[in-house]
Amino acid sequence: MKLYSSTKMTLCYTHLNNSCPKIIYPLFVRVPLYAFFVTAVIFTVCGNLLVIISIVHFKQLHTPTNYLVLSLAVADLLLGAIVMPPSMIRSVETCWYLGKWFCKIHSSTDVMCCTASILNLSLISIDRYYAVGRPLQYQTKITSNAIAVMITISWGISAAVGFGMVFLELNILGIEELYNSIACEGRCVLLQSAMSSTVSSVLSFYIPGVIMLSIYLKIYLIAQRQAQLIQDSNVHSRFNGKNSAVSKMERKATRTLAIIMGVFLSLWLPFFVCNVIDPIIGYPIPDLVFDFVVWVGYFNSTFNPIVYALFYSWFRKAFQIILQGKIFQPGSSNIRLFSE
Repeated sequence: MKLYSSTKMTLCYTHLNNSCPKIIYPLFVRVPLYAFFVTAVIFTVCGNLLVIISIVHFKQLHTPTNYLVLSLAVADLLLGAIVMPPSMIRSVETCWYLGKWFCKIHSSTDVMCCTASILNLSLISIDRYYAVGRPLQYQTKITSNAIAVMITISWGISAAVGFGMVFLELNILGIEELYNSIACEGRCVLLQSAMSSTVSSVLSFYIPGVIMLSIYLKIYLIAQRQAQLIQDSNVHSRFNGKNSAVSKMERKATRTLAIIMGVFLSLWLPFFVCNVIDPIIGYPIPDLVFDFVVWVGYFNSTFNPIVYALFYSWFRKAFQIILQGKIFQPGSSNIRLFSE
């Protein structure tokens, strides 16, 4: 109650008649908010940059799975570097001061990065299915060239969805009058019609999410059966120690990447629920609530490097080598980060 009694209402552009209203939060609210958001941006950018440098620099990490992790980290880095800082200013200042053109680029990049993330996670689930469920076909099916083609297609689709929807104004198709009636200078919100929000959410989130959950459930059941076979003495004699170690390493990678997928779906679910429901029931959800659920989704890009650090020993070792500047030494790309 004290917070709202301390806020002041004014205009984003006092010299314009069609300016959006501006809420001026007191200093004791703005300073902690800026500190929190700046910290999140720094962690997001630096954390994902470390993942990218690690996979690109160390030859041992040049595997199909890690190329997909690299693509996911690029999406998270773009979101942290391009999307989150302007969103921070918009959230705290409650106005958009960067112009209409950059507003479209910002919204397009936001949609593109989110779509790219879930498409990359879908590709990772397919990679894990072949690694655990069909190991004999893995080397022939999941090659570096195949992964490169899949990543290129996924980013092409993501860019087409993000920039196509915003710049062609497909998001406001059928609600042009409503959009024009609430349009004002100093606002940058991706308003969507019921059709647009439902179709985009189902295609970009719900269908891939269900498919990924189904694949990981199947992988879990396969891994359970494999674990029982390995414990059997008759079957165990058919495997040498190296194959058992590889199987264990693959299962650990699968578990870690499943956690990353679970974090993504959990953090973005509130936004996509609001995104579908809001236009259907007449746009009653306040901008503040939408802003909150969007930031919850953004924090997924912050948490991913933390998950890598917690579960991947190679990332922790690579992190130390990078910070110590050893990557500039001759032959550093051949350093073994883990035993195979």
